[in-house]
Amino acid sequence: MPRSVNHVASRARRKKIMSLTRGNFGGRANVWTVAKNTWEKGLQYAYRDRKNKKRTFRALWIQRINAAARLEGMSYSQMMGALKKAGVEINRKVLADLAMNQPQAFKAIAEQAKKSL
Repeated sequence: MPRSVNHVASRARRKKIMSLTRGNFGGRANVWTVAKNTWEKGLQYAYRDRKNKKRTFRALWIQRINAAARLEGMSYSQMMGALKKAGVEINRKVLADLAMNQPQAFKAIAEQAKKSL
């Protein structure tokens, strides 16, 4: 009896991955083994960079808060310490957004922080 292989399923699986690597350069788009490796590595990068994205944004928020705090005559660390001491629970994301888009609101928070120093 001849060997039975499910070529339909195999081809569909390959076709799915090949469609995911469309747009890649050269053999990375149309050679099965290279495309598969490219796709797998891409998933690894995606996983890693979902973690790095959080790190990058936190660094950005800290830079923005520091710049705005220095306009108020404080450093970032002084500001965050004073806010904690004053009992103001506001996260860095919101604080950075206020510093960028609503400087008056940030100034009011900075004044509250200065009182606790």
